[in-house]
Order: sequence, then structure tokens, then C-alpha cells
Amino acid sequence: MYSIFRYKNGLKLVIKRGSRGRYMKIENKKILHTDILIIGGGTAGCYAALTIREKSDYSIIIAEKANIKRSGCLAAGVNAINAYIVKGRKPEDYVDYAKKDADGIVREDLLMTMSEGLNRVTDKMEKLGLVILKDENGEYVARGNRNIKINGENMKPLLAEAVSKLTDCTVINRINITDYIVEKNTIKGAYGFSIEDATAYEIRAKKVLCATGGAAGLYRPNNPGFSRHKMWYPPFNTGAGYAMGIRSGAEMTTFEMRFIALRCKDTIAPTGTIAQGVGAKQVNSLGEVYETKYGLTTSERVYGTVMENLEGRGPCYLRTEGISPQQDESLRKAYLNMAPSQTLKWVEAGKNPSEQNVEIEGTEPYIVGGHTASGYWVNTERETTIHGLYAAGDVAGGCPQKYVTGAMVEGEIAAIDMVSKLDADTFDGSPDTSAFDEKKALDAKASEYDHFLTERSLMFTTEAIEEAMQKVMDNYAGGISTHYQFNGKQLALAKEKINHLIELTGDLYASDMHELMFIYELKERLTVCLSVIAHLGARKETRWHSFAENLDYPDKSDDWMKYVNSRYENGQLHMIYRELVGREARYEHND
Repeated sequence: MYSIFRYKNGLKLVIKRGSRGRYMKIENKKILHTDILIIGGGTAGCYAALTIREKSDYSIIIAEKANIKRSGCLAAGVNAINAYIVKGRKPEDYVDYAKKDADGIVREDLLMTMSEGLNRVTDKMEKLGLVILKDENGEYVARGNRNIKINGENMKPLLAEAVSKLTDCTVINRINITDYIVEKNTIKGAYGFSIEDATAYEIRAKKVLCATGGAAGLYRPNNPGFSRHKMWYPPFNTGAGYAMGIRSGAEMTTFEMRFIALRCKDTIAPTGTIAQGVGAKQVNSLGEVYETKYGLTTSERVYGTVMENLEGRGPCYLRTEGISPQQDESLRKAYLNMAPSQTLKWVEAGKNPSEQNVEIEGTEPYIVGGHTASGYWVNTERETTIHGLYAAGDVAGGCPQKYVTGAMVEGEIAAIDMVSKLDADTFDGSPDTSAFDEKKALDAKASEYDHFLTERSLMFTTEAIEEAMQKVMDNYAGGISTHYQFNGKQLALAKEKINHLIELTGDLYASDMHELMFIYELKERLTVCLSVIAHLGARKETRWHSFAENLDYPDKSDDWMKYVNSRYENGQLHMIYRELVGREARYEHND
């Protein structure tokens, strides 16, 4: 039975009442040992595993929340490689592009090492079977200055198949990793549970790679209610890697550089396919090209669209009217492989793109290191401030515009360094802790899981708290309803309300392991929310319109040509400010 309760803070929360009968408990406990644990079997994780096996015979465990065959951002495929050094360009050009788009707040060392590997990993993917479109001369078909066209609907299955052939590489599907095991700021492994049966896991490892992706679902989206997870970024990327790192005291960077995607209205289909594919300009309802008025960086394209609507010149569009029949066909095919809802929209309307401009809008904000610089603070080799813990892909900070191939390169870089460090270490082959201590630790973690699996008479639902969280972030931390704007007083309210929701999660109940996963995903999102709020308030300027539109500090300042970082210590999030790192540097953690 369900009833509605209006809490004193104005948030409407659903309360579950009455008994559900028999409840679950953790029935099995497994302790595993491996040389390298990879958390997340997506783009970066899979490529890291391939690299590890090429360079060594160290044992590998890949822990994947879904199924490695179709998981991560590549699950549904992609129609272009968006990070590639085309003929006539060099890696330095890509660094310059990404640096300009982020208005200087990037780790140039990370961007440079990533850019140098883009074509190498693309070549590897082609050898694995990826179809890359070529012209009559056998050259890759370029899309703009940095993209090449592919048939990439099978890109993830190709990676998964290659991983499946590796020796001494165990893939555990449907396992939800919840916590790192950290001793004296050194990674020792991770805890998690199976989503399919009542099994708790303790995986001990000498090195760990976090490749869990970014964070979606923090803010209320354009499509609320039952469609609240109809979003641009995968809804199952909940910021788990960020949250585990934050709680363990890892230094994080640039969470204030949120990513807001400019997308086709209603379908959330990417606009780049139209903008770059057929050269479509952004126009307002008067037919005026407005993109040059505000700027052409990613954040400025969103900002321009917001302002045109606010000033009464909306709706805003990508101007496709008048394109050729061949371009019509190209767009329909491109979206059919990547975002079929957009193709269906054209079909249902009975109008081709050439007959009707495509309306555009911004999405809710995301925290995603593949587009912006948000994520773990890492050294040049992608090791975090926790010894032995590495980060790659969307979860790694400092290196925006990495996309798919950049995530692969980071997985490769991290893998090579992990192997090198293991080669240099001398192990006696025995576990770091006794079997007794390991069992005791797993028992404690299993008890934590059991807490949420134990029936209670009165509690809030996970869904209700999640919706409340999204409303808080939307209203007070620069969401869609406030046109992505915020001020200090709003952020203070956001922090207070999110902390209150965190307290409420202690009374949540899961009737099975799948629901238990939802509870931990909510807890992860709430942890990331607090970091986002802190970072938004810490940067006293507006460097990226819409991405971080601070009404208290509406202008850009040279004083803020620095990284805004944070570290969780003694129950508090402490802000850290660091100087910029150049592209020729080999950055190491010194504190």
C-alpha cells in the first residue's frame, strides 16, 4: 500500500506502508583474487583488458553491472568516430581544439597523450572488424576536421568478443560494485553484489582500473514522470565510480564544468550528425542564424539557444530545409543506426529533413569526463591520488572531448602503466590480508547490504527520493527550469536538501537484488550531487555559459585560470586549487 506524504521542505515523497512478507538476505559470499580488477566493461574497460593481455599474463577480472556484450555508452552503437586525426591534421591540433572549447581549463598533458593514440586505437578496431566508410580512393570518409564515418552498431560486441578470447580474463556480468577497499591510501580491491542472486563479493586486486562512466540522472530531465530516464547519456551510468572515489578520499576535478547536450527536441538525438553532416546552421524562429552571435564552443551553442528562447525568438532549429534528397537519405540512415526515434519522427510527420527544420533544445546537465573535464584527478599515466587506482574514459577528469576513441586510449595508457608497475613490484604471492580478515570484512559489507533487504514497516521509496533529488538539483543547482543559472543562496539550499535526502536513504527497502542496485545507484547520485554543488559554488566566475552560469559572478576572470578540485576528508568536502598543467609535462602526484 502506498500513501503520499508532504515533507516540511516541500518535497512530495511516497511512503510504503504495510508488510511485504518474507524478505531476502545475502545467502552467498565470495572472495576472489586477481592481479588487476577492471570495474566497468564498457569502452575503456574492454580496451584496457586487451592491452593488459598484449603486454603481460597478469590475471584480470572485469566486473560489469550489465552484460559486457551490450554495455556502456557504446551499447546501441555510434555512426562516427568523433575523435580522430584526419589527413592534414596533427595531435597538437586536437589539443588546441579541446583547449579552446573548454576555455583553457584542461590538462594539456592528458589531451596530448590521448590525441597521440587516437588513430592507433582506431586502426586496432578496424582490425577487429569495425566497418569504417571509405571513398573511391580508399581513404576514410571524414566528417569535419576531427571525425570519420563508421558503421558502428556492432562496435561494442566486437570489443566484447575480443575480450572473451583472452586467457585468464574473467568477466563477471550483472555485478554491482559499491565500494573500494582502500588501506593507507592504497587500493586493495572492491566490494559488490550480484544483481541476479543473493551473493556478496569481495574482489582483492593489486591494481584497479575504474571505468564506470559518468553520472546521469542527477537533474530533472526534459521528459519527467515515467520517461524521466529518457536522456542523452546512458541512465545506468549513475556516477558509481565518482562516488566510490569521493568516499575513499580520492581527489576529484572540475565537477563544475557540467555537460549540457544540445539535442533534437523530444528524441534527444545528437545534433552533430545534422550540423556537421549537412552543414546545418542554428537558426531562430525568424530564420536568423544566431550561432555566431554567441560563439561556437559547445557551451556557447547551448547558451545561444537558451537566450534566443528567453528573448522571444524561439523555437530554435537546425536549418535543414532545402538540403538535397541524398542528404535526406543520409540523415535518415545515420539516425536509424544510432537514434531511431529521430528517423521515426520524420516518418510519422510525413516530412523529410529537407521539408522541415529540426527543433533543438538543451538537455539536463550531466557530469561526464568524455565531453568536459570532470572526473578523477589523475597523473599523466591515469593513476588517481589513491595508489594503484586508475581511471579511464568518462570517469577520468582533465581530458575533455575524448569520446569513444579517447576512452580507449586512456584505457590503454592506464593498462600499460599498471603492467609496468606490477613488473617492477616484488610480490611473494600471498594476499595482503589474512583469510580471516578478508572474511570479516566481507561479513561487514554483507550486513550493510542486508540492512536494505530487511523488511521495515515504514519507509520512503527509492523512486520518490530520486525524483525529489532531481527536483532539488533542477530548482537550486542550475537545471533546465532555471535556464541552467544558479546563485550562492540557491546552492546552499540545494546542499541542505540533498543532505536531508541522504539521511532518508537509510530507511529504504529492497525486495530483491535488483531493487538493492537501485538503492545504491541513488546513493551514488546523491554523493555526486553534493560534489557538483560544492564545485559550482567554488568557482567564482562564469567561464562556461550554461555549463556553469553563476549569477553571483556573471563574468569571466583570469584569476580563475586554475583547476577547482576537491577531496573528501573527515566527513567534509575540502576544495583544492591547482595551477594549469602544460602539454609537455609528465604530471605526478606530489601530495
